[in-house]
Order: sequence, then structure tokens, then C-alpha cells
Amino acid sequence: MEQNPSRRVFLTAAVAGAGGLLVPASAGASTPSRQTSSSTSARRLADPFTLGVASGDPSADGFVLWTRLAPDPLAPDGHGGMPGRDVEVAWQVAADEGFRRVVRSGTATARPASAHSVHVELDGLRPGGEFFYRFRANGHLSPTGRTRTAPAASAAASLTFAAVSCAQYEHGYYTAYRRMAEQQPDVVVHLGDYIYEYSGGVYTAAEGNVRRHAGGKLQTLADYRVRHAQYKTDPDLQFAHLNSPWLVIFDDHEVENNWAGDVPGTEVPGFGARKAAGFQAYYEHMPLRRSAVARGPHIKINRRVSWGSLATFHLLDTRQFRSDQPCGDGMRSGCDERLGQERAMLGDDQLKWLTAGLRDSTGTWDLVAQQIILGQRDYHLGPGRELNVDAWDGYPAERDRLLAALASSRTGNNVVLTGDAHVASAADLVTDFDDPDSRKVGVELVGTSISSDGDGYHDPARNAALLMENPQLRFVNERRGYIVCRATPEELKADFRTLDYISRRGAPAKTAASFTVPSGERVLT
Repeated sequence: MEQNPSRRVFLTAAVAGAGGLLVPASAGASTPSRQTSSSTSARRLADPFTLGVASGDPSADGFVLWTRLAPDPLAPDGHGGMPGRDVEVAWQVAADEGFRRVVRSGTATARPASAHSVHVELDGLRPGGEFFYRFRANGHLSPTGRTRTAPAASAAASLTFAAVSCAQYEHGYYTAYRRMAEQQPDVVVHLGDYIYEYSGGVYTAAEGNVRRHAGGKLQTLADYRVRHAQYKTDPDLQFAHLNSPWLVIFDDHEVENNWAGDVPGTEVPGFGARKAAGFQAYYEHMPLRRSAVARGPHIKINRRVSWGSLATFHLLDTRQFRSDQPCGDGMRSGCDERLGQERAMLGDDQLKWLTAGLRDSTGTWDLVAQQIILGQRDYHLGPGRELNVDAWDGYPAERDRLLAALASSRTGNNVVLTGDAHVASAADLVTDFDDPDSRKVGVELVGTSISSDGDGYHDPARNAALLMENPQLRFVNERRGYIVCRATPEELKADFRTLDYISRRGAPAKTAASFTVPSGERVLT
């Protein structure tokens, strides 16, 4: 059975159900305008807020607010049932849930060329504050979202954040998103594979698929828009978005499985156009700043977000600038091709950007958010070695340069947050993975999936063997779930939260393992 929803859920439902009614704003504050004269016909239109609301990229004085108008979200043309004209969308930000203290308000234009999505960037708000926001369009009021600004640059406040990734819609329900949101983290970090591009029924979980993708394999802009919209209609995902600001980066499935730079993951022609469509739809559906607007087959997602003097998030892009995977991709033994010094994952410019950021960081914790396993991982039990060359094991020369940057970071408190693997794990990062006693330069926390690969399993004997095979590895778990971390100036504590099943609704979450990283020690305890 689902846990009891919080008071916030009831308030949100009550406001959304109020239709054209608004809680009175404080004196002098503007409110989203009511429809007059033509309001009778406007109110007959379907609710345009079927995809919910979201916020992201908090700064000390602001954040991004997002919504997309889509009364018919799965309309095959990708326009969500909206007319081919601009629509004005009113928005409000308040210091309280009842909107008695409205602090900012205005209007934004939802345009057909952007799938009637809206991105509102705010600044000038008080640091370290909790805020509530909502939109109004076509006589309808959106759900109420909760967000926050980061602390002031000099503040060393605590930070609770969650790390999530890999949510294949067909493989299970998004209960893990809901359980994560119930813990009300200050920030959610999504590490990629927010959507999957496959046709319905092509990628099957062990227990069988419990839902089905709308449409076929994604190829056109309309295809990508419809798939994003289908995922966004999930109530657990909407709940997770409206409770915390998100930091988002993509991996491969937002475009195509295992793509690398300009090289597609399949033999289907027209990859440049598919990449451009995937990037545009990604921006249209995420709470990203204008700096991330897609420009054809290019988009900028690497960036930094600071949390006072406590932490700096360094968000990376491990897809656009990488060399093609060596030896035909996947799990490989041998594969001398992977050893080439010229092989890139981040590319020179991004690696220099990260190195400079680590060197000049002013936060106690450097949180490097990226998509694929950084530490060496041998999957073959016994003599010999088997590596996943789509991960950093396929790019060891550039990994050495990244590890050197971590070793020379100003703070030394390096925590790498990783997605993709569908298996949770925790590991120490060392300068030489063939020598477990070599210098430690940080830790890596790898999240499992929200739903990809179905319920998962628990195999203590195999996990123990993997730990023996990989001395730097401290924990492995194949269930679904997420990571919740709490950072203070003294330590960072990570809880690996897992669910026993997601092939049906309502699973509780439990803590499968906890690790603490003391400040200055670069090691899991």
C-alpha cells in the first residue's frame, strides 16, 4: 500500500482542483489574470497542465521554473493538442503554500516552435529560502510546486540531495521517484536515461513489461516530444518534480542507445537529425536555463551549481565529445584499442574546465555528477578480466587524467555520482586500480535504476565474489532505488535506498547500506 501522502500533496490537489479560483495574493502583488469575455470557451478547453511542473538549477538568488502546455499529451504530431499559436502563461512565486505572500509574478509566452514549453529564470530572491510556484493558462491553474534557492556563498549550511537515473517506462512503476520525493531532498540530481528511445515491447524486463511505450523507435522531433510527454504523465514522476529542484544531465537513451559523439548506436541513417531532435525535446521538457538551448545537434549541459560554501556540483557531459567505443562496444576481454592515449570521453576543453573548477573550488565538497562508471570494474569472476568498454574502462588514458585532476583538487573531498549501471555500488577511487594500496583520490557512488531492468534480484554469493574481484569496491546491490546523501562541513553520509519490486505499485523503500565519507579522508567508511 502507498504510504500516506503528506500535507503538501493534499494542498497541491486542492489548488489544482480549484480550476479558475486563486488564493488571494498579498496586497500589491499581481495574480495570474482571469479569463474574461471569452472565458466561457476558454474554460471548456482541457487542462493544459497534464505534464505537471518542475524547477531546477537553483542559485543563491533564483532558479528555473518549467511547465509545458499539453491538453492532449500523446497527440502524434508532438504538439500536445495545442493550437498553432502563442499562448500567454501567467506564473507566481510565493513564500508560502497558500500564496498569501507572493514575491514575484509575471507572464511567459508558450510558443508552438518550443512545444508550448515555458522556462522562467528568476533572480533577486533571498538565499537559502523555500518557495512555492504555479502557472495559469486557458482558465486552468497548475499544481503547486515547491522549490528553493541555494544558500548564500558564505553559508556552510547542510545539504540533502538525491541521485537517480535510468527510468525505463515499460519496465516498472516509478515508486522509487515517489519514495525519494517523500524524503524531500533539497536537490535531486538526475544522471541520465530520463527516457528510453525504443519501440514498445523491444526492450523487455525479466518479469515482463508492465506498461508500453507510445509509438515506435524515436526518430523525429514529434516522436521525442511524445515520448517525453508520456513519461511526464506519470504521477510519481510529477510528484518528484514538484517537491524539489532538479539538476539534470542526459546519457545515451535520450537520443539513442550507446551513441558516441557523431557516431550513432545503430545503423539507422540520419543520426545528426535524430540527435538534434532529441536535444531539442530534452530542453523543452527539462527545467534548464537558456544556456542549454539546443542548437541543432549540439547542446551545452556541463555546468556548475554551488550550494553556499558547502558544496559544488560539477555536471558533466560524457556523450557529445567522446570517441567511439572500442572493440565494438559492450563487455570485452583484452581490447588493446581502449588503451589509446588519444581516446576521449570528456574531450580536452571539458576536462580543462573540470580541472580548473576542482582546483579553484571554494566548497567543502566537490560533487562530480556524470553518467557512467568511472572506477575500473572487472565483471569476470576468476582469472582473466572482462570490462565494460562503454564506461570509463574503455577510456583509461583520459580517466588517468581525470583522476589526476581529482588528486590535485583544492578540497580533496571528491564524490563522484554515477548512473547508467542499473546496479547500485560504492567504491573508493584510486590512482592505480591494479594496486588497491595506491593513492585514494575520492569515492564513487553509483545509483541503481528507478525502473530499468524490472525488479532486479539479490545474489549475495555473486556480490561477494565481485567484491573479492574488485578490492576498491565496497558494496553491490541489484534492486531498484536511489541514493540519498546528507552533507555537512564534517562529513557526507550516503544511504542506498532500495525497493524489493517495481513491477507492481506500492513498494516501501529501505536502506540497503550506508556509508560515511569524513571530510579530508577521501575514503568510504
